[in-house]
Amino acid sequence: MGGRSRGHGQSGIMRLCMTIDRIMGETFDIVVLAAGKGTRMRSDYPKVLQPVAGRPMLAHVLDVARSLGPVRLCVVYGHGGELVPQALAAPDVTWVRQDRQLGTGHAVLQALPHCATGGLTLVLYGDVPLLRSETLRALLAQAGPGRLALLTVELADPTGYGRIVRDTAGHIERIVEERDADASIRSIREINTGVLVAPTEKLADWLPRIGCSNHQGEYYLTDIVAMAATERLDIVACQPAEAQETLGVNDRAQQAEVERALQWRAAQQQMACGVTLFDPARFDVRGTLRCGRDVVIDAGCLFVGTVELGDRVHVGPHCVLEDVRVASDVRIAAFSHLHGAQVGAGAQVGPYARLRPGTRLDEAVHIGNFVEVKNSTVGAHSKINHLSYVGDSSVGKRVNIGAGTITCNYDGANKHRTVIGDDVFVGSGTELVAPVELGEGATIGAGSTITQYAPAGELTLARERQVTRPGWKRPVKQAKGS
Repeated sequence: MGGRSRGHGQSGIMRLCMTIDRIMGETFDIVVLAAGKGTRMRSDYPKVLQPVAGRPMLAHVLDVARSLGPVRLCVVYGHGGELVPQALAAPDVTWVRQDRQLGTGHAVLQALPHCATGGLTLVLYGDVPLLRSETLRALLAQAGPGRLALLTVELADPTGYGRIVRDTAGHIERIVEERDADASIRSIREINTGVLVAPTEKLADWLPRIGCSNHQGEYYLTDIVAMAATERLDIVACQPAEAQETLGVNDRAQQAEVERALQWRAAQQQMACGVTLFDPARFDVRGTLRCGRDVVIDAGCLFVGTVELGDRVHVGPHCVLEDVRVASDVRIAAFSHLHGAQVGAGAQVGPYARLRPGTRLDEAVHIGNFVEVKNSTVGAHSKINHLSYVGDSSVGKRVNIGAGTITCNYDGANKHRTVIGDDVFVGSGTELVAPVELGEGATIGAGSTITQYAPAGELTLARERQVTRPGWKRPVKQAKGS
């Protein structure tokens, strides 16, 4: 047993990271195990497709795997049929189907024919999305042609995990799953994460010899540790900077825990770049958020897809921004929802505003409370401040659209455009029935229904004549039972 090395703690990681150039020069493949059903998720969809931070769990694992630069990236899938490869199809991924889920050892065996025989194989899990590339690089740095490297953590409460069993000299002897462990082994706090790096040729020898005489009746990948110890192969352990990295997802509560961990990371990254977050615990990114300087984001905001915020943007509380580009010096007030829109410099949006796909606001535009704009351009310094709907429209510069104005863009079958020239004033309670055009400088009287061209520079009214009926009596509500 003397030929095997002790596990290294954090100081070991720092020291061994200096050898990263050596190990990364060797050939290594990555196998991601993603065949589990996830019964406790109580879902019709495979567990690895369940979302965290707006993407399938497996997508996060594949991102980290790609960052390491493997020769081959294999994903073993099973439950859910072709849903998994269809959802995450990519030319750099080799998909391997495990028709019968007989355990982790059996799963890796299915992928082994796709791995280079002379290199190393890193085994990851599709339901462990928090692992950092730095952790895995450190693990790879400890591996080698004659060495098995394990990722382990020490937990105050190791219940439910396989234990790392060492001899009196501290050398790793085997891994024992909790269901197969006695009281003394269950008292061990160092646990197996399942992540490991092994010589591929040794895996080809070990995996076919794994038995299934355990409580689960499965072929455990962890059984290769005892085989390596019997062969006096070096077995080393590496631990992550934070045990949280190795959290797996087996139920909805764990899914929520991982979600918050990813969102906390996103918040830390934004604050490190100079963004002010009034409450980092109520900040969610489900995609990519790029921020300029001196950006301020209030509590409860959600950013989906690709969102870009320019310098000095202020986002009020409880806003949702999805696939949006926002220029500098924009203020977005509380409870606004922007989707597929572009917002020009110095604009003001909200509160309670909605910008739908195809909307483009030029500089210094004002979009006020309970205003909805869809598939429209709004020229510089124009204002739509209250309770209005503008859809499929081209709005010029310095236009003022009064409260309660509606562009009637849909005839029940087709959409039609409204064109509003520069310097137009539209009175409150107006209906613009598309297709229609308002000439430059036109004024539309309040309460009008406009169906034809409104001439430039003129006042246009379209109202019914007001009538008063003397002696008219308002109906009186009859008493019940009368």
